Amino acid sequence: MDNQKATLELGTKPVGQLLMRYAVPAIIAMTASSLYNMVDSIFIGQGVGAMAISGLAITFPLMNLSTAFGAGVGVGASSLLSVKLGQKDYGAAQNILGNTVMLNIITGISFSIISLLFLDPILMFFGASAQTLPYAKDYMEIILCGNVITHLYFGLNALQRAAGKPQLSMYMTIFTVVLNAILDPIFIWPLGLGIRGAAYATVLSQLFALIWQVVMFSNKAEFIHFKRGIYRLKSQLVKNIIGIGMSPFSMNVCACFVVIIINNSLVDHGGDMAVGAYGIINRIVFIFVMITIGVNQGMQPIAGYNYGAMKFDRMMRVLKYAVICGTCVTTVGFIVGQFFPEQCVRLFTSDETLISLSVHAMRLTTVSFPIIGFQMVVANFFQSIGKAKVSVFLSLSRQLVFLIPMLLVLPTLYGVDGVWYSMPVADTISALVTAIIMYLFMRKINKQKTI
Repeated sequence: MDNQKATLELGTKPVGQLLMRYAVPAIIAMTASSLYNMVDSIFIGQGVGAMAISGLAITFPLMNLSTAFGAGVGVGASSLLSVKLGQKDYGAAQNILGNTVMLNIITGISFSIISLLFLDPILMFFGASAQTLPYAKDYMEIILCGNVITHLYFGLNALQRAAGKPQLSMYMTIFTVVLNAILDPIFIWPLGLGIRGAAYATVLSQLFALIWQVVMFSNKAEFIHFKRGIYRLKSQLVKNIIGIGMSPFSMNVCACFVVIIINNSLVDHGGDMAVGAYGIINRIVFIFVMITIGVNQGMQPIAGYNYGAMKFDRMMRVLKYAVICGTCVTTVGFIVGQFFPEQCVRLFTSDETLISLSVHAMRLTTVSFPIIGFQMVVANFFQSIGKAKVSVFLSLSRQLVFLIPMLLVLPTLYGVDGVWYSMPVADTISALVTAIIMYLFMRKINKQKTI
């Protein structure tokens, strides 16, 4: 099926079938992506040690900041592409591809240069101690050198999905996971590269996937493909891409600052081991977050296309299905976090102190997980239909408006447990605010349908 036929079906085929077709590959891809990060952590924890896990956790803010720029371009471009295809503006769709490539190259290289120049003070600011700094630095030096590869890979992956190629997008992600899982133990043990080996495995697996993507997009038979004249940055397209991408950008920047506060608070109240516990929990719950993101990615082209085509019934139907799916996913995360935390934690470490800290923290942080799915889906929905300001606000409310104040107050009252309490409290308040905004939007849509 060519891209043009695939995109036209977004406005005609049953919504449930479309969501399954787009979401299942995205869910598989996101599950694989979360396993990608999890594999790194498992091999680092078992092959290098408990302190290396803490060092890896220190890198999360910088990784989130890098992801913010990549997501700002990739998600913004893919959302805009879906809307343009819904409007049948194929010339603009072609230029979005070229502009996405150039923006990813510019942001990827710029971020790497600045970060490498100030890497030590950045990591110290993020909560690194004398014990964890060497591990964090060794890992991030390699990751930052390959940062432009990561940006291009994720950007093109998002465009493939939006252009009607969700299965190819899934295959790319699975390929990187499998290759990373093969390279990780080879680089860490036989080659003796330690935590740097895990970083090499990550960059190389993405490089090979990027080469595959370039070959695919070079095929002139594809509806959206590389050609001359599409790489010159167009101010209106760049403005729209950045405007829509501000939501994921803001979310990841906020995540960066939140993790900085969490890491420093954990060091103050619980030491380096508490930071390691947070790193393990992050990797475990990340699976359920990424699966929900997969649901969102499946919803995004359907919602964006039908909004652009003014087919509001279909748009609201796909939102309803996505909310149900997202809520089911995060409810499973709640069950795992409450009843099977020890089994999960032991995958990463055999250190009994770290296991005990992680199990206790996981039970506290996942208590509100059932409602997170709803909040994530609705925030992404507004992004998908180009309502950037609403999406940015909902993303910020969860991480900035509510979580940071909790992180500043509760640890002073409850110590390290206050850090863990902050997350479910903020999630609950944010979900309530999201429900109110969604109710007001639905009333507005219903009025439009009656006119």
